[in-house]
Amino acid sequence: MSDVRRTDAVLLLVAIVWGSSYLSAQTATAALPVLLVLFARYALSALACLGLVLSRRGSRRWTRDELRAGVPLGLTQAAVLVVETYGVAHTTAANAGLIISLTIVLTPLLDRAGRSGGLPPAFYAATGVCVLAVALLMSGNGFHAPRPGDLLMLGAALVRAGHVVLVARLTVGRAIRPLQLTTVQTLVGTALFLPALAGSGLPTLARADSETWTQLVYLALFCSVFAFLAQTWAVQRTSASRASLLLGTEPLWAVAAGIALGGEHLAVLTAVGAALMVTGTYWGQAVERTHRTAPAGHTPDHHPAKEPAKEPVCRTTTLTSG
Repeated sequence: MSDVRRTDAVLLLVAIVWGSSYLSAQTATAALPVLLVLFARYALSALACLGLVLSRRGSRRWTRDELRAGVPLGLTQAAVLVVETYGVAHTTAANAGLIISLTIVLTPLLDRAGRSGGLPPAFYAATGVCVLAVALLMSGNGFHAPRPGDLLMLGAALVRAGHVVLVARLTVGRAIRPLQLTTVQTLVGTALFLPALAGSGLPTLARADSETWTQLVYLALFCSVFAFLAQTWAVQRTSASRASLLLGTEPLWAVAAGIALGGEHLAVLTAVGAALMVTGTYWGQAVERTHRTAPAGHTPDHHPAKEPAKEPVCRTTTLTSG
């Protein structure tokens, strides 16, 4: 297998793993309280990350910048997961994966807030397509009051977009290593959700069956630690467009997992909403990337910008997805 095919395969595997995380989270929260699921996911991830950091020799384990960025990002990351996990517990895995993809168009909007220079009209048109898609996804078999889970996933998309912007603001221009930063975030999350063990929390977790523990381990080690490290490795070996295209298939895998493994069904309006959501997010992502990489003083329409070879993909850190 060539290096290009190997890199593409790794990115596609990351998208599949992240897409399946919604069904895993839904299954886990059906057996355990949400906060207990989050504690277990964070604690298992923290142990794995600590093991990786401590196994490395000859380098400083954490720098001041990594600690200063990791603590606030750990707090915002935990906020994302609280809203997202409560949301997926009250909607379908397919809807959760599709609605959360709104992060792609919400992030540039938040990042531009308070700055001069707006986004092209085409970006707002793509955002409008996504808004229409959300309305159709919430409609199910017919228009009705929005379901609580769908509204929570909308909130999760907004909070996640804010987290992505904060990641960029706190890490750009600083020598911050992804593994060390992620480890700090997982430790912060573990501490935040530790009170979930109070009372009957620990006995409840201990009594969880093997299927529930399988979902918890999958969420922590595969959807979190593995997916983040694999994504970092792959993004360093390909272009931003190629990586974004492959990682952008995550909503499709969320739908596939929900239908094939979760026994979910897409009504006609929901299927149309799913198609519009994928179209709108891909369109908005392409417009934003072209606008961002255009040479200063020129418009993308007349002077197409060449894409940087190793531009980082706009994606949240370890535990944000799923």
